[in-house]
Amino acid sequence: MKHAKRSHAQILKELKSMADPRGVAGMARFGITPRTTVLGISVPNLRTMAKEIGKDHCLALKLWKSGVHEARLLACLIDDPKDVTGEQMDDWVLGFDSWDVCDLCCSNLFDRTGLAYQKAFDWSARDEEYVKRAGYVMMAALSVHDKAAGDDKFIAFLPIIIRGSGDDRNFVKKAVNWALRQIGKRNRRMNKAAIRTGEAIRRMKASSARWIASDALRELRSENVQKRLR
Repeated sequence: MKHAKRSHAQILKELKSMADPRGVAGMARFGITPRTTVLGISVPNLRTMAKEIGKDHCLALKLWKSGVHEARLLACLIDDPKDVTGEQMDDWVLGFDSWDVCDLCCSNLFDRTGLAYQKAFDWSARDEEYVKRAGYVMMAALSVHDKAAGDDKFIAFLPIIIRGSGDDRNFVKKAVNWALRQIGKRNRRMNKAAIRTGEAIRRMKASSARWIASDALRELRSENVQKRLR
């Protein structure tokens, strides 16, 4: 499919013309309050733009540097995972300042790179809230998207999930929970392993661990999940 070339200046001008103050207020209600400029454009609208633009690594790099939140989201949608380097991943992850850009980038771009598993381990060991979240979002995204991966890749994540369960920060504990649930829905073997991990987490003293375990175990043992895995 042939795409019409647009400069990053043209795209920024188009994004600013789509600004919606009500959208900004709605994002704030969902905890999206980044340091960058926010325009209030919905992700479905950004996905439509991304399809029109096509994959463009150089343009993605320019949009990321713009300081506009929606431009960064768009950058994650148009970048080509084949062109993404480890240096870029480490640079961008330090720029994560809201859960939506973290999750979109990790589950639409970074998880499709050859460094995805290594970054999941590396970032989950970091202390910065959104960097650490990114590590666990990568685990959740890989669990869903890497259909060909063997179970051993995800078994290796389980001790890391236990380690992260004591972090009470909201955006970290929710990502830890997400990773455990997605791993436990891959197949019957991983479901049993994730349930054992959840039981171990439930025995921890931290309130975050008890929440992570009870929420994940409820889903992993649910009739819907068990029926699908059977």
